[in-house]
Amino acid sequence: MSGIDLESGLNGKAPVIRLNSGYDMPVVGLGTYSLRGSVCVNAVCTAIQRGYRMIDTASFYGNEHEVGEGIRKSGVPRSEIFVITKLYPNQYGHAARAIDEALDKLDIGYIDMMLLHHPASNDVVAYKAIERAVQDGKVRSAGISCYYIQETDMFVPKVALKPALIQNEIHPYYQDSGVVKHIQSLNIVVQGWYPLGGRGFTELLLNNKVLCEIAAVHKKSPAQIILRWNLQKGVVVIPGSSNEEHIRENISIFDFALTDEEMERIAALNKNEKHDWY
Repeated sequence: MSGIDLESGLNGKAPVIRLNSGYDMPVVGLGTYSLRGSVCVNAVCTAIQRGYRMIDTASFYGNEHEVGEGIRKSGVPRSEIFVITKLYPNQYGHAARAIDEALDKLDIGYIDMMLLHHPASNDVVAYKAIERAVQDGKVRSAGISCYYIQETDMFVPKVALKPALIQNEIHPYYQDSGVVKHIQSLNIVVQGWYPLGGRGFTELLLNNKVLCEIAAVHKKSPAQIILRWNLQKGVVVIPGSSNEEHIRENISIFDFALTDEEMERIAALNKNEKHDWY
């Protein structure tokens, strides 16, 4: 499960990875956590026009309407774009209705992947509502977010449809390698949010001496080195940005490869430094 064919990314679009649900998902997408209003619409549209084919949003972000508008504005056929959204725990008790609300806000016909945003009471009940939405053609694949080894091993036996993806915080200062390998061993794709550090820590990470040295060797930015490192570990990524140059840069990571030694140098940066509470 950890292998991604990165050689197919030289056509300007991200390669895809086959999910256990049978669908293909691009290995790089645009995260929209902090994007609002016209900024969100324009970032989504720009990303798609620059070759992105995956967009990540959530009910909690309050921007599903804008994400849908950006997708429609891009001019790229809906069938080419993979859209992820999430149910927040305060929706788990009425998940079926919340799924329909997400469909209405996005207004793109169907949802490629619906996640539970993180563990909470009623998460199994909510996930079963996603399973029914899959059967009804409203959603194509189901997944979860912020589930680690214990949470995953307790959750999976309780549901009929194995999660196709688990989205967790992963970056060089919080690598969580044991969790990543465990999830991948279950034939579940791992997707890293905050791949560049997140919430005020991005600048610190992008100025890391080791990452800057490796970046200079490849004539790339530290951000590109981090994203490539994730992909070579089999972790798909959703870096967020509204900056057109950064959007372009974040998907321009398929014309070089990190050596084993460089991968080891980055592995040595791990601090188990988690930047969110779950």
